[in-house]
Amino acid sequence: MNILIVDDHPLIVDSYVALLSAIDSNKNSNFHLAYNCKEAYDKLNVLKASATSLDIAFIDVSLPPYEEMNLRSGDEIGSLVQKQFPNCSIIIISMHSEPVWVNRIVKTLNPIGFISKNDINYRSFPSIMEAILKKETFYTKSIIEAQKEFVVKNIHLDEHDSKMVQLIADGIKTKDLVNYIPLSLSTIEKRKANLKRQLIFEGGSDADLIECVKKMGLLRSLIDTKP
Repeated sequence: MNILIVDDHPLIVDSYVALLSAIDSNKNSNFHLAYNCKEAYDKLNVLKASATSLDIAFIDVSLPPYEEMNLRSGDEIGSLVQKQFPNCSIIIISMHSEPVWVNRIVKTLNPIGFISKNDINYRSFPSIMEAILKKETFYTKSIIEAQKEFVVKNIHLDEHDSKMVQLIADGIKTKDLVNYIPLSLSTIEKRKANLKRQLIFEGGSDADLIECVKKMGLLRSLIDTKP
């Protein structure tokens, strides 16, 4: 595999290399290292020009900028990776876990991995890599809690929305929700579509909605939320 690691602290970069190299599946991996936005930009261009695939990118958000190319943070490098290497698994790493900030990163990048440095140690990396290699989403505890806090504070629910979520989770079909909620079918469908926009930011199935709610630990919170 080809693994990109971008962090402005050389000691941290070396630590990531050591930890990742200790995992059997990474024994023969090639590591491409960068310490600021310019170096990351240059590395990506070299890889692209040589038709080298990029499999995984670990990117710290707080990076020295590359003003000439309007690259000022790791999430902008992440967007560049997505454009040039759409099959690359992106893992965002940061000290920050403020809800609004986390929501912005998730909404713009939707990384497969999102890690707060405060949540990890050398024992965490094998499980992180195992999830990433299986193309499973891996968000650490602080990031999940930040998402949950943002959604609970900003989502606009009333008792009908909350009941709708629970009923869908219980397997009730949309057409039958009118038997449980005193609203027309068209109104219920509009509410459900709006809820999907707020939670998963784009269209998706009912299963996607419930999976998102359960993954974020929001199902009980949503039911308990009052307008």
